[in-house]
Amino acid sequence: MTPTQEVIERAMAAVAAVRRQRERDQERRRQTFGRIQLGLPLPTLKRGVQLSLQLEKRPQRGGTGPS
Repeated sequence: MTPTQEVIERAMAAVAAVRRQRERDQERRRQTFGRIQLGLPLPTLKRGVQLSLQLEKRPQRGGTGPS
């Protein structure tokens, strides 16, 4: 066998090994994630909702708090 043929044979063996590993990983993922059941999707809102975001506590107006 010539050195070129040996290189080609080793490369083909490496490709086959990687393919087997990828197929094993795909099967493992299919079995793992096949058991996870997804819930129903959340309903979409008709209009956007603006939520207030208060990062700092401000004293209330009306003078009941400390000045």
